[in-house]
Amino acid sequence: MASKEVLRMGDARLLRIAEEVKEFNTAELHQLLKDMRDTMHAMNGVGLAAPQIGVNLRVVIFEVAGNPRYPEAEAVPQTVLINPRITPLKKKMEEDWEGCLSVPGLRGIVPRYINIRYQGFDEYGNVIDRTVSDFHARVVQHECDHLDGILYPMRMRDLRKLGYTDVLFPGQDIADD
Repeated sequence: MASKEVLRMGDARLLRIAEEVKEFNTAELHQLLKDMRDTMHAMNGVGLAAPQIGVNLRVVIFEVAGNPRYPEAEAVPQTVLINPRITPLKKKMEEDWEGCLSVPGLRGIVPRYINIRYQGFDEYGNVIDRTVSDFHARVVQHECDHLDGILYPMRMRDLRKLGYTDVLFPGQDIADD
C-alpha cells in the first residue's frame, strides 16, 4: 500500500491552481492514481484530489460504495477524473454538511449545485461526460474545488455552521471526507 500524507488546511500547496495533465496512460500517472486510491481507502474517504497529497495536477478520484460513514448515500461509481470541467445545469443549490481529509475533525454546511454536468478524461485519455445530481454532484464539486485551491470552508456562507465533528454529532462515528 502506498498511502501518502494528506496535506492539511494551512499548507500553501492546497491553495494553488493545479496544472493540467498533458499525457495520459503513463507509468507516472498510474502510480499517482494508485497512491491516491490507497490514501483515500486508508482514510475511509469518498474522494481525493492530487493536490491533497502534494501533487499539483488536475486529477481527482471518487467513489461511494457502502461507505460506513455514509450509509444513506447513493452509490457513486469509482471514477478517475482528469482535467475536469463542471457545468451547473440549474441555479438551484442545496446546503448540507461536508468534511474533508485536509480539514480533519471539522464539518460545515456548504452550498452546492444539485444538478451538474462534469466532463474530463480518465487515465487513458478516454472522454468522461456525465450528468449527475445530489450527493454525487456534491462529491464531484468538493473534489474539483481542490484543483482551484478552494477548501470547503471558503464556500461556506455562515461560519457559525462550522464545528468539530464530535461536538456537532456526539456519539456518531462520522469521520472526514
